[in-house]
Amino acid sequence: MNPVTVDQQKVSFQQTLLSARRTMVASEILKLALDSFRASKLRFALTALGMVIGTASVIMVVTIGLTGKQFILNEIQKIGTNEVEVEYSGGGSSASGRVLYNDSLTREDEKAVLGQVPSVLYSSPVLETRDRISFGGGVVKDTLVLGVSPQYKDVRNLIVLAGRFLDDEDEISHTKCAVVTEPFARLMFGSSDGAIGQSFQILGIPVVIVGTFKESVDTFGQTEISDQTILIPYSVARLFTGTDKVKQLYFSVRSMEEVPDATKEILRVITSRHKANSVYRAQNLKELLTTAATIANALTAVLVLVAAVTLAVGGVGIMNIMLATVRSRIREIGIRKALGATYR
Repeated sequence: MNPVTVDQQKVSFQQTLLSARRTMVASEILKLALDSFRASKLRFALTALGMVIGTASVIMVVTIGLTGKQFILNEIQKIGTNEVEVEYSGGGSSASGRVLYNDSLTREDEKAVLGQVPSVLYSSPVLETRDRISFGGGVVKDTLVLGVSPQYKDVRNLIVLAGRFLDDEDEISHTKCAVVTEPFARLMFGSSDGAIGQSFQILGIPVVIVGTFKESVDTFGQTEISDQTILIPYSVARLFTGTDKVKQLYFSVRSMEEVPDATKEILRVITSRHKANSVYRAQNLKELLTTAATIANALTAVLVLVAAVTLAVGGVGIMNIMLATVRSRIREIGIRKALGATYR
């Protein structure tokens, strides 16, 4: 056969094939796809399943990331993100000067803050002492005793397990009562309920247990409350310690957004009431909460990115298969149309 004739036939065939491609309309492509699906039902089912699983994985990853973030933030908020803690850090330029230079916090500071900082809702002083408490059976433990006000429960988000918390009547009448932790109640009296109404001695003075409590979230000993902690009215703690000097002042602010400004105002009020060289330190959990939110957002973004890449890879694979299926029949359809084939 003449090579020129062969070349002409090839050119003619390519032109016919190109014409067939140009004349294929969307309806024909759709019908072709449906025919392909009917002919390969298993392949169609597996393709659809891959698309469903890929999409569902992205949705699940985003949901899990956001849920985990909210859980972490809620747990931190239970500790007290609205809480501001102020304590006296000392004064004087030398070690001996700091010993003599005592300008501790007082309840008057607390009242001044409540009167001048409107965003503060609750407050409580903390007066700390320790005693060796006998639990029976020869067990004696060094126990932390905190003198607090009734609002300490709201400031620290404490949960009363049995009985009641300290109230204003206890504070005013100097009632010798106490609220103890659950581990303390179990160790001394067997259970939280069994401890209610029982008495024991603090520094040789009988005290009646009126309630048991726990923190709203486990802080792993990172707060002033330990497993063996006793809470008593502040007025009673003053009798035990013989001083009205406050170790710490706790304040609960109206909202988390107001915490930074409230912290500055609280420090300003307290500093203005004391000597110029006195140093007071204020702490809050606002920065911790912000850091936790940032970390949670970063982890969520990484998970979403991984899921999106996986979905994209799967999608490209599915499109490859579909494209190969369609292209495998383009030549056949073009030849049929060139030979005069009609629609079914």
